[in-house]
Amino acid sequence: MTFAEKLKSIRKQAGMSQEQLAEKLGVSRQAVTKWEADAGIPDIENMMAVSALFGISIDELLSHERGIKKAADYLYESVTEYDIDESKRYDMKFGGAKQFTLSGYEGEKIRVRLVSNTMPTLQNDFKVRIDDIRKRIDVEVNRKNGVTEATAKESVSIFVQIPTPYIGKIECAVNAETVEIRSLECDSIELDIKTPDVILADVTGTVEINCNLDMEVFCQSLNGEVAINQVSATSKIHVPKDAAFTAVAKGIGTSISYEKDGKQTKPFSVPEAENIIELNGIKSELVICTDRERR
Repeated sequence: MTFAEKLKSIRKQAGMSQEQLAEKLGVSRQAVTKWEADAGIPDIENMMAVSALFGISIDELLSHERGIKKAADYLYESVTEYDIDESKRYDMKFGGAKQFTLSGYEGEKIRVRLVSNTMPTLQNDFKVRIDDIRKRIDVEVNRKNGVTEATAKESVSIFVQIPTPYIGKIECAVNAETVEIRSLECDSIELDIKTPDVILADVTGTVEINCNLDMEVFCQSLNGEVAINQVSATSKIHVPKDAAFTAVAKGIGTSISYEKDGKQTKPFSVPEAENIIELNGIKSELVICTDRERR
C-alpha cells in the first residue's frame, strides 16, 4: 500500500474530511488532495505531523511507498493488450472507476489494466474491447454479471498506457474519483469526465476538459493549452509559480480570477504567452492559483 492509500485510509478511519485533516496539519486542502492522489508526498515537517496525529511511525507510513501507484500494487488484475504499428486516433470509454491513469510509454502496444483489492472476480466481471478501425482505435470497458457503476467507482482502478510513437488525437470518457494524465505528448487530448480532481503531469499539447462538476486541476507543468469547458460550475487550476500563460474566458457569464498562496490577487497572466488557459461555457468561474509549495 502506498503512502497515498495509507493516508486516505487512516483519515477515513478517523472520520475526518480532507478539510478537517488539512486544518489539523495547518496546510491547504489542495495539499491533502495531492497527497491522497499520489501526486506527491509531504515534506518532513508535515510527515512528522501526520505521524504524530495518527500515532503511526514515519517508517510505517513510507514502508511500501513507490511513488505512482502501479497495477502490481493490487491483489487482482485484468490486462488487455493490442499491437499498434502506426499513428492512431484513440476513442476510449471506460465508465466508472475509482482512479483512472492515462500515460504514454515507449512501446508498441496499448495496455489496459483493471485492478482491484476487493474484487477477486474482476476478470469475469469486466470485459475490455479494443477495435482497430482504419486509423482509429476504439476502447470500451463493459461491466458484466450485474456489476454496477457504483461498485466499479468504489473498487476498480484503470491504468492505460499508449505507445508514444503512435499517439494521434485522444478522446477519453471516464467517471472517476481522480483522473491522472502522465508523460503524454500529442496534438490533442479531449477528456469527457466526471471527477473532482484532475492531475496533469508532464503533458504536452492541448488538453480539453469537459466536466460540469466543480473540480480542481493540478498542473505539475504547463506545456501547451488547457481548455476547461463547464456549465454552472466553479473550478480551480493550479499552475507552477514560474509558468507563463495567457488566460482567456469565453462563452456566456464566464469569469477568471487569480490566487497566490491562497489569497486573491490581481491577474498574473502574460499577454501573447505560448501557453494558454481557457475557460469556455455558461455561468462558470475559474480560479487560477499558484501555491506556496509544490507538495
